[in-house]
Amino acid sequence: MMDRTLLAVAVATPLLVGAGFVMPSWAVFLVSAAMAKALVVLGLLVLLRTGLIPFGQALFFALGAYAAGMALEALHATDAFLALAIGTLLSVVVAAALGALLARYRDIFFAMLSMAFSMILYGLLVKTASLGGTDGFNLPSPTYLGYAPHRGAAETALYVLSAVLLGLAMALVHLYLASPRGRLAEAIRDNEIRVEYLGASVRGAICVKFVIAGALAGVGGILSALSVGHIDPGMAYWTSSGEFVFVTLLAGAGSVFAPFVGSLVFETVRSFAVQYSPQTWQMTLGTVLLLVIVFLPGGLWSLAARLRRARA
Repeated sequence: MMDRTLLAVAVATPLLVGAGFVMPSWAVFLVSAAMAKALVVLGLLVLLRTGLIPFGQALFFALGAYAAGMALEALHATDAFLALAIGTLLSVVVAAALGALLARYRDIFFAMLSMAFSMILYGLLVKTASLGGTDGFNLPSPTYLGYAPHRGAAETALYVLSAVLLGLAMALVHLYLASPRGRLAEAIRDNEIRVEYLGASVRGAICVKFVIAGALAGVGGILSALSVGHIDPGMAYWTSSGEFVFVTLLAGAGSVFAPFVGSLVFETVRSFAVQYSPQTWQMTLGTVLLLVIVFLPGGLWSLAARLRRARA
Protein backbone atom coordinates (compact mmCIF):
# COMPACT_ATOMS: atom_id res chain seq x y z
CA MET A 1 0.00 0.00 0.00
CA MET A 2 1.31 3.42 -0.93
CA ASP A 3 2.50 5.65 1.88
CA ARG A 4 -0.25 8.15 2.75
CA THR A 5 2.16 11.09 2.91
CA LEU A 6 3.58 10.27 -0.52
CA LEU A 7 0.06 9.92 -1.86
CA ALA A 8 -0.84 13.32 -0.38
CA VAL A 9 2.25 14.88 -1.98
CA ALA A 10 1.37 13.26 -5.32
CA VAL A 11 -2.13 14.76 -5.14
CA ALA A 12 -1.19 18.16 -3.69
CA THR A 13 1.64 18.95 -6.13
CA PRO A 14 -0.50 18.94 -9.32
CA LEU A 15 -3.16 20.96 -7.48
CA LEU A 16 -0.54 23.50 -6.44
CA VAL A 17 0.79 23.66 -9.99
CA GLY A 18 -2.71 24.15 -11.40
CA ALA A 19 -3.41 26.96 -8.94
CA GLY A 20 -0.64 28.98 -10.57
CA PHE A 21 -2.67 29.27 -13.77
CA VAL A 22 -5.76 30.71 -12.09
CA MET A 23 -4.36 32.90 -9.31
CA PRO A 24 -3.75 36.63 -9.84
CA SER A 25 -0.17 37.80 -10.45
CA TRP A 26 0.35 39.07 -6.90
CA ALA A 27 -0.74 35.73 -5.44
CA VAL A 28 1.56 33.80 -7.80
CA PHE A 29 4.50 35.89 -6.62
CA LEU A 30 3.54 35.50 -2.94
CA VAL A 31 3.15 31.72 -3.15
CA SER A 32 6.40 31.45 -5.15
CA ALA A 33 8.21 33.27 -2.34
CA ALA A 34 6.55 30.97 0.20
CA MET A 35 7.67 27.86 -1.72
CA ALA A 36 11.28 29.09 -1.91
CA LYS A 37 11.26 29.71 1.84
CA ALA A 38 9.54 26.37 2.46
CA LEU A 39 12.48 24.54 0.90
CA VAL A 40 14.85 26.15 3.40
CA VAL A 41 12.49 25.38 6.28
CA LEU A 42 12.17 21.77 5.08
CA GLY A 43 15.91 21.41 5.61
CA LEU A 44 15.60 22.99 9.05
CA LEU A 45 12.89 20.44 9.86
CA VAL A 46 15.42 17.64 9.27
CA LEU A 47 17.86 19.29 11.70
CA LEU A 48 15.16 20.24 14.20
CA ARG A 49 14.14 16.60 14.61
CA THR A 50 17.75 15.92 15.56
CA GLY A 51 17.59 18.61 18.25
CA LEU A 52 19.71 21.09 16.30
CA ILE A 53 18.69 24.60 15.27
CA PRO A 54 21.22 26.41 13.07
CA PHE A 55 21.15 30.19 12.86
CA GLY A 56 23.19 30.20 9.67
CA GLN A 57 21.03 28.72 6.92
CA ALA A 58 21.18 32.11 5.22
CA LEU A 59 24.76 31.09 4.30
CA PHE A 60 23.49 28.45 1.88
CA PHE A 61 20.48 30.54 0.87
CA ALA A 62 22.82 33.30 -0.33
CA LEU A 63 25.57 30.96 -1.53
CA GLY A 64 23.24 29.14 -3.90
CA ALA A 65 21.82 32.40 -5.24
CA TYR A 66 25.21 34.07 -5.77
CA ALA A 67 26.79 30.96 -7.29
CA ALA A 68 23.91 30.64 -9.75
CA GLY A 69 23.94 34.35 -10.59
CA MET A 70 27.71 34.53 -11.07
CA ALA A 71 27.74 31.38 -13.19
CA LEU A 72 24.96 32.63 -15.46
CA GLU A 73 26.71 35.99 -15.82
CA ALA A 74 30.07 34.38 -16.61
CA LEU A 75 28.52 31.97 -19.12
CA HIS A 76 26.18 34.61 -20.58
CA ALA A 77 23.35 32.16 -19.96
CA THR A 78 19.86 32.45 -18.51
CA ASP A 79 18.76 28.82 -18.11
CA ALA A 80 17.07 28.16 -14.76
CA PHE A 81 18.09 24.49 -14.68
CA LEU A 82 21.75 25.41 -15.19
CA ALA A 83 21.48 27.93 -12.35
CA LEU A 84 19.91 25.31 -10.09
CA ALA A 85 22.59 22.73 -10.88
CA ILE A 86 25.53 25.07 -10.22
CA GLY A 87 24.09 26.75 -7.13
CA THR A 88 22.98 23.48 -5.55
CA LEU A 89 26.32 21.80 -6.23
CA LEU A 90 28.28 24.57 -4.49
CA SER A 91 25.86 24.55 -1.56
CA VAL A 92 26.32 20.79 -1.14
CA VAL A 93 30.12 21.03 -1.28
CA VAL A 94 30.27 23.82 1.31
CA ALA A 95 27.66 22.12 3.52
CA ALA A 96 29.70 18.89 3.49
CA ALA A 97 32.85 20.76 4.55
CA LEU A 98 31.13 22.75 7.30
CA GLY A 99 29.00 19.80 8.38
CA ALA A 100 32.12 17.78 9.19
CA LEU A 101 33.17 20.60 11.53
CA LEU A 102 29.81 21.56 13.05
CA ALA A 103 28.80 17.95 13.71
CA ARG A 104 31.07 18.08 16.75
CA TYR A 105 29.01 20.80 18.44
CA ARG A 106 25.57 20.97 20.01
CA ASP A 107 23.03 23.48 21.32
CA ILE A 108 24.10 27.14 21.37
CA PHE A 109 27.57 26.36 20.04
CA PHE A 110 26.14 24.76 16.91
CA ALA A 111 23.74 27.68 16.42
CA MET A 112 26.33 30.42 16.92
CA LEU A 113 29.04 28.79 14.81
CA SER A 114 26.65 28.34 11.91
CA MET A 115 25.66 31.99 12.22
CA ALA A 116 29.32 33.05 12.32
CA PHE A 117 30.01 31.39 8.96
CA SER A 118 26.96 33.08 7.50
CA MET A 119 28.17 36.48 8.69
CA ILE A 120 31.62 35.83 7.22
CA LEU A 121 29.99 35.34 3.83
CA TYR A 122 27.91 38.48 4.38
CA GLY A 123 31.05 40.50 5.12
CA LEU A 124 32.78 39.18 2.00
CA LEU A 125 29.82 39.98 -0.22
CA VAL A 126 29.47 43.52 1.16
CA LYS A 127 33.17 44.24 0.53
CA THR A 128 33.34 42.69 -2.96
CA ALA A 129 32.68 45.46 -5.46
CA SER A 130 32.70 43.08 -8.43
CA LEU A 131 29.58 41.45 -6.97
CA GLY A 132 27.79 44.74 -6.52
CA GLY A 133 28.79 45.33 -2.90
CA THR A 134 25.85 46.25 -0.69
CA ASP A 135 23.62 46.76 -3.74
CA GLY A 136 24.10 43.29 -5.20
CA PHE A 137 23.17 42.74 -8.84
CA ASN A 138 20.19 41.94 -11.04
CA LEU A 139 19.42 38.68 -12.78
CA PRO A 140 17.86 38.38 -16.23
CA SER A 141 14.53 36.67 -16.66
CA PRO A 142 15.24 32.91 -16.70
CA THR A 143 14.70 30.54 -19.60
CA TYR A 144 13.82 26.85 -19.39
CA LEU A 145 15.79 24.57 -21.72
CA GLY A 146 15.37 27.08 -24.54
CA TYR A 147 11.84 28.16 -23.66
CA ALA A 148 11.77 31.91 -22.99
CA PRO A 149 8.40 32.99 -21.52
CA HIS A 150 7.39 36.64 -21.49
CA ARG A 151 5.55 38.84 -18.98
CA GLY A 152 2.96 36.93 -16.96
CA ALA A 153 4.02 33.61 -18.45
CA ALA A 154 7.50 34.06 -16.95
CA GLU A 155 6.08 34.28 -13.41
CA THR A 156 3.89 31.24 -14.01
CA ALA A 157 6.78 29.19 -15.42
CA LEU A 158 8.94 29.88 -12.36
CA TYR A 159 5.97 29.15 -10.10
CA VAL A 160 5.46 25.76 -11.76
CA LEU A 161 9.15 24.93 -11.43
CA SER A 162 9.09 25.91 -7.74
CA ALA A 163 5.97 23.81 -7.08
CA VAL A 164 7.43 20.73 -8.76
CA LEU A 165 10.73 21.08 -6.91
CA LEU A 166 8.94 21.57 -3.59
CA GLY A 167 6.79 18.48 -4.17
CA LEU A 168 9.86 16.44 -5.12
CA ALA A 169 11.77 17.71 -2.08
CA MET A 170 8.90 16.88 0.29
CA ALA A 171 8.67 13.34 -1.09
CA LEU A 172 12.42 12.73 -0.86
CA VAL A 173 12.70 14.19 2.65
CA HIS A 174 9.77 12.06 3.80
CA LEU A 175 11.42 8.94 2.38
CA TYR A 176 14.68 9.87 4.06
CA LEU A 177 13.05 10.49 7.45
CA ALA A 178 11.26 7.15 7.16
CA SER A 179 14.53 5.33 6.40
CA PRO A 180 16.70 3.77 9.16
CA ARG A 181 19.26 6.60 8.94
CA GLY A 182 16.53 9.22 8.96
CA ARG A 183 14.92 7.64 12.03
CA LEU A 184 18.16 8.18 13.91
CA ALA A 185 17.17 11.85 14.26
CA GLU A 186 14.93 11.38 17.30
CA ALA A 187 17.34 8.88 18.83
CA ILE A 188 20.24 11.32 18.51
CA ARG A 189 18.13 14.07 20.02
CA ASP A 190 17.14 11.93 23.00
CA ASN A 191 20.39 10.06 23.74
CA GLU A 192 23.23 10.08 21.26
CA ILE A 193 25.46 7.93 23.47
CA ARG A 194 23.06 5.02 23.03
CA VAL A 195 23.11 5.61 19.28
CA GLU A 196 26.90 5.25 19.32
CA TYR A 197 26.58 2.02 21.33
CA LEU A 198 24.29 0.69 18.60
CA GLY A 199 27.15 1.14 16.14
CA ALA A 200 25.85 4.22 14.30
CA SER A 201 27.99 7.31 13.78
CA VAL A 202 26.27 10.34 15.31
CA ARG A 203 28.63 12.79 13.62
CA GLY A 204 28.15 11.09 10.27
CA ALA A 205 24.37 11.18 10.61
CA ILE A 206 24.40 14.87 11.59
CA CYS A 207 26.72 15.69 8.70
CA VAL A 208 24.33 14.02 6.23
CA LYS A 209 21.38 15.96 7.65
CA PHE A 210 23.38 19.19 7.48
CA VAL A 211 24.17 18.56 3.80
CA ILE A 212 20.49 17.90 3.06
CA ALA A 213 19.54 21.14 4.82
CA GLY A 214 22.28 23.06 2.97
CA ALA A 215 21.19 21.71 -0.43
CA LEU A 216 17.55 22.63 0.19
CA ALA A 217 18.54 26.11 1.39
CA GLY A 218 20.65 26.58 -1.75
CA VAL A 219 17.74 25.61 -4.00
CA GLY A 220 15.46 27.96 -2.06
CA GLY A 221 17.92 30.81 -2.49
CA ILE A 222 18.18 30.23 -6.23
CA LEU A 223 14.41 30.16 -6.71
CA SER A 224 14.02 33.29 -4.58
CA ALA A 225 16.67 35.13 -6.59
CA LEU A 226 15.13 34.11 -9.92
CA SER A 227 11.69 35.16 -8.68
CA VAL A 228 12.78 38.58 -7.45
CA GLY A 229 15.35 39.06 -10.21
CA HIS A 230 17.91 40.43 -7.76
CA ILE A 231 20.63 39.19 -5.39
CA ASP A 232 22.13 41.18 -2.52
CA PRO A 233 24.21 40.47 0.63
CA GLY A 234 21.13 40.75 2.82
CA MET A 235 20.35 37.17 1.81
CA ALA A 236 23.30 36.06 3.97
CA TYR A 237 22.59 38.35 6.94
CA TRP A 238 21.73 36.82 10.32
CA THR A 239 18.20 38.24 10.22
CA SER A 240 17.48 36.03 7.19
CA SER A 241 18.55 32.98 9.19
CA GLY A 242 16.38 34.18 12.08
CA GLU A 243 13.45 34.46 9.68
CA PHE A 244 13.87 30.82 8.64
CA VAL A 245 13.95 29.72 12.27
CA PHE A 246 10.87 31.89 12.91
CA VAL A 247 8.97 30.07 10.16
CA THR A 248 10.19 26.67 11.40
CA LEU A 249 8.81 27.35 14.87
CA LEU A 250 5.62 28.73 13.34
CA ALA A 251 5.17 25.65 11.14
CA GLY A 252 6.21 22.85 13.48
CA ALA A 253 8.09 19.68 12.59
CA GLY A 254 5.22 17.20 12.47
CA SER A 255 5.06 16.75 8.70
CA VAL A 256 6.88 17.61 5.49
CA PHE A 257 3.82 19.71 4.60
CA ALA A 258 4.36 21.93 7.64
CA PRO A 259 7.15 24.08 6.09
CA PHE A 260 4.93 25.14 3.19
CA VAL A 261 1.97 25.87 5.45
CA GLY A 262 4.15 27.91 7.81
CA SER A 263 5.89 29.76 4.97
CA LEU A 264 2.60 30.59 3.28
CA VAL A 265 1.13 31.92 6.53
CA PHE A 266 4.31 33.90 7.21
CA GLU A 267 4.44 35.49 3.75
CA THR A 268 0.72 36.28 3.80
CA VAL A 269 0.81 37.89 7.25
CA ARG A 270 3.93 39.86 6.41
CA SER A 271 2.61 41.07 3.06
CA PHE A 272 -0.67 42.31 4.47
CA ALA A 273 1.01 43.71 7.59
CA VAL A 274 3.46 45.71 5.48
CA GLN A 275 0.64 46.97 3.27
CA TYR A 276 -1.79 47.99 6.00
CA SER A 277 0.58 48.69 8.91
CA PRO A 278 4.01 49.55 7.45
CA GLN A 279 5.31 51.08 10.69
CA THR A 280 4.45 48.15 12.95
CA TRP A 281 4.55 45.08 10.71
CA GLN A 282 7.35 43.50 12.77
CA MET A 283 5.12 43.73 15.83
CA THR A 284 2.37 41.93 13.95
CA LEU A 285 4.70 39.07 13.03
CA GLY A 286 5.98 38.87 16.59
CA THR A 287 2.44 38.75 17.92
CA VAL A 288 1.56 35.88 15.55
CA LEU A 289 4.60 33.88 16.69
CA LEU A 290 3.81 34.58 20.36
CA LEU A 291 0.23 33.37 19.93
CA VAL A 292 1.40 30.21 18.16
CA ILE A 293 3.94 29.44 20.89
CA VAL A 294 1.35 29.96 23.63
CA PHE A 295 -1.59 28.13 22.07
CA LEU A 296 0.18 25.80 19.60
CA PRO A 297 3.61 24.96 21.04
CA GLY A 298 3.95 22.23 18.44
CA GLY A 299 3.48 24.72 15.58
CA LEU A 300 0.61 25.23 13.15
CA TRP A 301 0.79 21.65 11.94
CA SER A 302 -0.11 20.38 15.42
CA LEU A 303 -3.65 21.52 14.57
CA ALA A 304 -3.90 18.51 12.26
CA ALA A 305 -3.06 16.15 15.11
CA ARG A 306 -5.62 17.85 17.35
CA LEU A 307 -8.29 17.46 14.68
CA ARG A 308 -7.47 13.75 14.28
CA ARG A 309 -7.76 13.21 18.03
CA ALA A 310 -11.05 15.12 18.12
CA ARG A 311 -12.50 12.89 15.39
CA ALA A 312 -11.39 9.79 17.22
